[in-house]
Amino acid sequence: MITIYHRPRTLDEALTLLAQPNTFPLGGGTLLSQPTADPVEVVDLQSLGLDSLTKKGYDLEIGATCTLQTLLESEHCPAALKVAIKLEAPINIRNSATVAGALVSSDGRSPFATALLALDAKITMVSDKSSVISVGEFLPLPRRGLITSVAIPLNTKFSFEFVSKTPADKPLVAAALAQWNSGRTRLSLGGYGQSPLLAMDGPEAEGLDSAARNAYHEAQDDWASAEYRMDVAATLAKRCLV
Repeated sequence: MITIYHRPRTLDEALTLLAQPNTFPLGGGTLLSQPTADPVEVVDLQSLGLDSLTKKGYDLEIGATCTLQTLLESEHCPAALKVAIKLEAPINIRNSATVAGALVSSDGRSPFATALLALDAKITMVSDKSSVISVGEFLPLPRRGLITSVAIPLNTKFSFEFVSKTPADKPLVAAALAQWNSGRTRLSLGGYGQSPLLAMDGPEAEGLDSAARNAYHEAQDDWASAEYRMDVAATLAKRCLV
Protein backbone atom coordinates (compact mmCIF):
# COMPACT_ATOMS: atom_id res chain seq x y z
CA MET A 1 0.00 0.00 0.00
CA ILE A 2 1.38 3.38 -1.01
CA THR A 3 1.36 5.58 2.08
CA ILE A 4 3.47 8.57 0.97
CA TYR A 5 3.95 9.99 -2.52
CA HIS A 6 6.91 12.18 -3.52
CA ARG A 7 7.50 14.01 -6.80
CA PRO A 8 11.03 15.45 -6.79
CA ARG A 9 12.15 18.05 -9.29
CA THR A 10 15.84 17.07 -9.37
CA LEU A 11 17.82 13.85 -9.52
CA ASP A 12 19.66 14.72 -6.30
CA GLU A 13 16.35 15.17 -4.49
CA ALA A 14 15.13 11.82 -5.82
CA LEU A 15 18.28 10.04 -4.67
CA THR A 16 17.98 11.53 -1.18
CA LEU A 17 14.42 10.26 -0.93
CA LEU A 18 15.27 6.82 -2.32
CA ALA A 19 17.96 6.38 0.32
CA GLN A 20 15.21 6.08 2.93
CA PRO A 21 13.90 2.61 3.96
CA ASN A 22 10.85 1.19 2.14
CA THR A 23 11.04 3.87 -0.53
CA PHE A 24 10.87 2.93 -4.20
CA PRO A 25 11.05 4.69 -7.57
CA LEU A 26 7.80 5.08 -9.45
CA GLY A 27 7.96 5.05 -13.24
CA GLY A 28 4.95 3.71 -15.10
CA GLY A 29 3.29 2.41 -11.94
CA THR A 30 2.47 -1.03 -13.35
CA LEU A 31 4.14 -2.74 -10.37
CA LEU A 32 3.72 -0.38 -7.44
CA SER A 33 0.06 0.20 -8.23
CA GLN A 34 -0.67 -3.46 -7.49
CA PRO A 35 -2.30 -4.08 -4.07
CA THR A 36 0.05 -4.97 -1.21
CA ALA A 37 -0.30 -5.03 2.55
CA ASP A 38 3.14 -3.54 3.14
CA PRO A 39 3.32 0.26 3.49
CA VAL A 40 5.72 1.90 1.02
CA GLU A 41 6.75 5.38 -0.03
CA VAL A 42 7.14 6.10 -3.73
CA VAL A 43 9.28 8.60 -5.59
CA ASP A 44 7.65 9.63 -8.86
CA LEU A 45 10.30 10.10 -11.56
CA GLN A 46 8.11 11.92 -14.10
CA SER A 47 9.67 15.35 -13.57
CA LEU A 48 13.30 14.24 -13.98
CA GLY A 49 13.47 14.11 -17.78
CA LEU A 50 14.47 10.45 -17.89
CA ASP A 51 12.14 9.57 -20.78
CA SER A 52 14.49 10.46 -23.65
CA LEU A 53 15.24 8.24 -26.63
CA THR A 54 18.33 9.29 -28.57
CA LYS A 55 20.56 7.76 -31.22
CA LYS A 56 24.17 8.57 -30.42
CA GLY A 57 26.68 7.16 -32.86
CA TYR A 58 26.22 3.40 -32.93
CA ASP A 59 24.13 3.31 -29.75
CA LEU A 60 20.51 3.93 -28.89
CA GLU A 61 20.31 5.60 -25.48
CA ILE A 62 17.01 4.95 -23.76
CA GLY A 63 15.91 6.93 -20.73
CA ALA A 64 14.82 4.88 -17.75
CA THR A 65 11.23 6.13 -17.86
CA CYS A 66 10.84 5.77 -21.62
CA THR A 67 7.86 3.47 -22.09
CA LEU A 68 8.08 0.15 -23.86
CA GLN A 69 5.56 1.40 -26.44
CA THR A 70 7.64 4.50 -27.19
CA LEU A 71 10.69 2.31 -27.74
CA LEU A 72 8.66 -0.07 -29.89
CA GLU A 73 7.48 2.79 -32.12
CA SER A 74 10.95 4.29 -32.55
CA GLU A 75 12.45 4.11 -36.03
CA HIS A 76 15.78 3.24 -34.40
CA CYS A 77 14.50 0.21 -32.49
CA PRO A 78 15.79 -3.01 -34.14
CA ALA A 79 13.01 -5.07 -35.74
CA ALA A 80 13.82 -8.18 -33.69
CA LEU A 81 13.72 -6.16 -30.46
CA LYS A 82 10.25 -4.97 -31.42
CA VAL A 83 9.14 -8.62 -31.55
CA ALA A 84 10.45 -9.16 -28.02
CA ILE A 85 8.75 -6.00 -26.72
CA LYS A 86 5.38 -7.07 -28.15
CA LEU A 87 5.74 -10.40 -26.33
CA GLU A 88 6.72 -8.68 -23.09
CA ALA A 89 3.31 -7.11 -22.45
CA PRO A 90 0.06 -6.13 -24.19
CA ILE A 91 -0.25 -2.60 -25.54
CA ASN A 92 -2.23 -1.24 -22.58
CA ILE A 93 0.67 -2.21 -20.31
CA ARG A 94 3.36 -1.13 -22.78
CA ASN A 95 1.88 2.37 -22.85
CA SER A 96 2.77 2.85 -19.18
CA ALA A 97 5.47 0.28 -18.35
CA THR A 98 8.97 1.77 -18.46
CA VAL A 99 12.19 0.28 -19.78
CA ALA A 100 13.81 0.36 -16.32
CA GLY A 101 10.71 -1.09 -14.67
CA ALA A 102 10.61 -3.96 -17.16
CA LEU A 103 14.22 -4.84 -16.33
CA VAL A 104 13.83 -4.53 -12.57
CA SER A 105 10.75 -6.77 -12.56
CA SER A 106 12.00 -9.27 -15.15
CA ASP A 107 12.55 -12.97 -14.68
CA GLY A 108 13.81 -15.70 -16.99
CA ARG A 109 10.61 -15.60 -19.04
CA SER A 110 11.05 -11.95 -20.01
CA PRO A 111 11.57 -11.60 -23.79
CA PHE A 112 12.74 -8.00 -23.31
CA ALA A 113 15.42 -8.91 -20.78
CA THR A 114 16.50 -11.85 -22.95
CA ALA A 115 16.96 -9.53 -25.91
CA LEU A 116 18.93 -6.92 -23.95
CA LEU A 117 21.19 -9.62 -22.52
CA ALA A 118 22.14 -10.77 -26.03
CA LEU A 119 22.75 -7.16 -27.08
CA ASP A 120 25.06 -6.65 -24.09
CA ALA A 121 23.08 -3.55 -23.15
CA LYS A 122 24.69 -1.10 -20.74
CA ILE A 123 22.84 0.31 -17.73
CA THR A 124 23.70 3.64 -16.13
CA MET A 125 22.88 3.67 -12.43
CA VAL A 126 23.26 6.36 -9.80
CA SER A 127 23.34 6.17 -6.02
CA ASP A 128 26.18 7.95 -4.23
CA LYS A 129 27.99 7.93 -7.60
CA SER A 130 27.25 7.09 -11.21
CA SER A 131 28.30 3.77 -12.71
CA VAL A 132 27.79 1.85 -15.94
CA ILE A 133 27.23 -1.90 -15.75
CA SER A 134 26.20 -4.51 -18.26
CA VAL A 135 22.68 -5.88 -18.18
CA GLY A 136 24.28 -9.27 -17.51
CA GLU A 137 25.71 -7.93 -14.25
CA PHE A 138 22.37 -6.42 -13.27
CA LEU A 139 19.90 -9.20 -14.02
CA PRO A 140 20.97 -11.95 -11.60
CA LEU A 141 20.80 -9.60 -8.61
CA PRO A 142 19.26 -6.15 -9.12
CA ARG A 143 21.17 -3.75 -6.89
CA ARG A 144 20.33 -0.66 -4.90
CA GLY A 145 20.41 2.46 -7.00
CA LEU A 146 18.41 4.29 -9.61
CA ILE A 147 18.61 3.35 -13.28
CA THR A 148 18.80 6.51 -15.37
CA SER A 149 19.36 5.06 -18.85
CA VAL A 150 19.95 1.92 -20.89
CA ALA A 151 22.11 1.84 -24.03
CA ILE A 152 21.88 -0.78 -26.76
CA PRO A 153 24.20 -1.15 -29.78
CA LEU A 154 22.77 -0.55 -33.23
CA ASN A 155 25.78 -1.87 -35.17
CA THR A 156 24.88 -5.53 -34.72
CA LYS A 157 22.97 -8.15 -36.62
CA PHE A 158 20.23 -9.03 -34.15
CA SER A 159 17.71 -11.87 -34.26
CA PHE A 160 15.00 -13.09 -31.90
CA GLU A 161 13.18 -16.42 -32.21
CA PHE A 162 10.71 -18.02 -29.83
CA VAL A 163 8.22 -20.81 -29.22
CA SER A 164 5.12 -20.29 -27.06
CA LYS A 165 1.80 -22.03 -26.49
CA THR A 166 -0.10 -19.19 -28.13
CA PRO A 167 1.08 -16.01 -29.91
CA ALA A 168 0.01 -13.96 -26.88
CA ASP A 169 1.89 -16.06 -24.30
CA LYS A 170 5.39 -15.42 -23.09
CA PRO A 171 7.78 -17.94 -24.67
CA LEU A 172 8.51 -21.40 -23.35
CA VAL A 173 11.85 -20.97 -25.08
CA ALA A 174 13.32 -17.84 -26.64
CA ALA A 175 16.66 -17.29 -28.33
CA ALA A 176 18.23 -13.88 -28.94
CA LEU A 177 21.39 -13.57 -31.01
CA ALA A 178 23.59 -10.53 -31.56
CA GLN A 179 26.56 -10.57 -33.94
CA TRP A 180 29.10 -7.79 -34.41
CA ASN A 181 31.17 -7.11 -37.54
CA SER A 182 34.19 -8.46 -35.69
CA GLY A 183 32.49 -11.85 -35.50
CA ARG A 184 31.66 -11.57 -31.80
CA THR A 185 28.52 -13.60 -31.12
CA ARG A 186 26.26 -13.45 -28.06
CA LEU A 187 23.40 -15.89 -27.57
CA SER A 188 20.93 -15.56 -24.72
CA LEU A 189 18.06 -17.87 -23.86
CA GLY A 190 14.77 -17.02 -22.18
CA GLY A 191 11.64 -18.84 -21.09
CA TYR A 192 12.88 -20.35 -17.85
CA GLY A 193 14.26 -19.52 -14.40
CA GLN A 194 14.93 -16.36 -12.44
CA SER A 195 16.76 -14.57 -15.24
CA PRO A 196 17.68 -15.17 -18.90
CA LEU A 197 20.81 -17.23 -19.52
CA LEU A 198 23.83 -16.17 -21.53
CA ALA A 199 24.65 -19.30 -23.52
CA MET A 200 27.49 -17.89 -25.63
CA ASP A 201 29.74 -14.87 -25.88
CA GLY A 202 32.59 -15.67 -28.20
CA PRO A 203 34.60 -14.51 -31.21
CA GLU A 204 32.47 -16.52 -33.66
CA ALA A 205 29.28 -18.58 -33.95
CA GLU A 206 30.95 -21.99 -34.06
CA GLY A 207 29.19 -24.42 -31.70
CA LEU A 208 26.11 -22.24 -31.28
CA ASP A 209 23.60 -25.10 -31.14
CA SER A 210 25.71 -27.05 -28.64
CA ALA A 211 25.98 -23.99 -26.43
CA ALA A 212 22.19 -23.61 -26.49
CA ARG A 213 21.65 -27.24 -25.55
CA ASN A 214 24.20 -27.14 -22.74
CA ALA A 215 22.72 -23.98 -21.23
CA TYR A 216 19.31 -25.62 -20.84
CA HIS A 217 20.28 -29.09 -19.66
CA GLU A 218 18.48 -28.51 -16.33
CA ALA A 219 15.73 -26.18 -17.57
CA GLN A 220 12.73 -28.16 -16.37
CA ASP A 221 9.62 -26.72 -14.76
CA ASP A 222 5.84 -27.09 -14.89
CA TRP A 223 5.77 -25.61 -18.38
CA ALA A 224 8.24 -27.85 -20.21
CA SER A 225 10.87 -30.54 -19.77
CA ALA A 226 14.59 -29.89 -19.97
CA GLU A 227 14.87 -32.21 -22.97
CA TYR A 228 12.25 -30.25 -24.85
CA ARG A 229 13.90 -26.93 -24.07
CA MET A 230 17.34 -28.24 -25.06
CA ASP A 231 16.09 -29.38 -28.48
CA VAL A 232 14.07 -26.22 -29.12
CA ALA A 233 16.85 -23.89 -27.92
CA ALA A 234 19.32 -25.52 -30.34
CA THR A 235 16.85 -25.20 -33.22
CA LEU A 236 16.03 -21.57 -32.45
CA ALA A 237 19.71 -20.67 -32.10
CA LYS A 238 20.46 -22.05 -35.56
CA ARG A 239 17.41 -20.27 -36.95
CA CYS A 240 18.77 -16.98 -35.60
CA LEU A 241 21.81 -17.41 -37.84
CA VAL A 242 19.78 -17.58 -41.05
